[in-house]
Amino acid sequence: MMHRLLMLSLCAALVSSAAFAQAPTGKVTVVTSFAKDVTDPVKKAFETATPGVTLEVQNRNTNAGVKYLEETKSSNQVDLFWASAPDAFEVLKGKGLLQKYAPKASGIPEKIGQFPINDPAGFYFGFAASGYGIMWNERYVKANKLPDPKEWQDLAKPVYYDHVSIAAPSRSGTTHLTVEAVLQGEGWAKGWGTIKAMAGNFRNITERSFGVPEAVNSGQVGYGIVIDFFAFSAQASGFPVKFIYPTVTTIVPANVGIVANAPNKAAAEAFVEFLLSPAGQQVLFEPGIRRLPVNPDVYAKAPADYPNPFKDPRLNSMIKFDVAKSEARNDVVDVLFDQLISFQLDSLKAATKAIHEAEAAIAKKDNAQARALVAQARELIAAMPVDEAAASARETASAFTGGKQKGARQAELEQQWAVFAKERYAQAQAKAEEAAKLAK
Repeated sequence: MMHRLLMLSLCAALVSSAAFAQAPTGKVTVVTSFAKDVTDPVKKAFETATPGVTLEVQNRNTNAGVKYLEETKSSNQVDLFWASAPDAFEVLKGKGLLQKYAPKASGIPEKIGQFPINDPAGFYFGFAASGYGIMWNERYVKANKLPDPKEWQDLAKPVYYDHVSIAAPSRSGTTHLTVEAVLQGEGWAKGWGTIKAMAGNFRNITERSFGVPEAVNSGQVGYGIVIDFFAFSAQASGFPVKFIYPTVTTIVPANVGIVANAPNKAAAEAFVEFLLSPAGQQVLFEPGIRRLPVNPDVYAKAPADYPNPFKDPRLNSMIKFDVAKSEARNDVVDVLFDQLISFQLDSLKAATKAIHEAEAAIAKKDNAQARALVAQARELIAAMPVDEAAASARETASAFTGGKQKGARQAELEQQWAVFAKERYAQAQAKAEEAAKLAK
């Protein structure tokens, strides 16, 4: 009996010792596109729940974060990648920069809306979800006697000219997803037509996604094309803003993944488990975060009138986002946006304003020839230098994957697309101005 008790005590001690040895400790480093409003509350809650572990946050926009992990893979010092864009995680997975893990958290369904929450192969995991839409400042709108928008096409109306802001998709993963959602929901040609029609009314194009809600919150601009949590957190902080999901949009998860050869794998796994735990999910309700949890049960503790994608039929009926299609043409879409819109914004706005003025003149004095010229002007603005098949072709996409050094083919395409846009916007402006003269 004494021998058995001694052996049991020894086994218990060994188990306890092993558990203690495996407890995560030290520093865990995360590269993320999230602002401090998100990372600070999560860091505090995680470090409280995991004594002995310190979370180090390195903030980079999504594209820069992906490139950083690529450039440092031979001597990786990062444990986690944490961002909103699922196609960025697909890129990292494809390059072997993430490692598999099987989270132990329970209560999380397979899908949110039309989108799988986790990577089926187990390389990254959804911890929150977000949708894309339009945010506006009620005081600004009232002061300028402007209407509330409902759809993307509303922002192309003359009344919104110079009142709208967006971030460049090449600099913001969330804006890229917004653009891609419109392209997938409306189709390539019609989607770009909608995007460029809206862009003719843009006040500016910011370099970072949070520059847009900051401008809307402060009343520098009336409307912003944003991811939903920017508006929800602004509302929680007392800003006079509203938000709407247009019909053509999507709900997709924000993700976290463990980087391949993570220096502190145990702590990285602990961070994933915390984000997916009820305690971690409830942190998403913090006023500075306001994201949609992926665990349906935690909505019982949500603030009043909080959106619930598991119960709201409208949020569940949004488009099914094709991540593979988005990933295949990611760089092409970003470069097209920059060459056709960001770098040609003044010309696009001038052409758009001329169209608005011509249409106003035609409304007062109808003229069939003038209407035909305006229709031609709109077609010129909507025209694209490449169709969907060419944009998704491997030979096109490969032109933009040359690393730091811009290849000859990339420079050639950029030049072609820029010239295409410049010429057609000038032609559109000329036709619209001619139409205005005919209607006088």
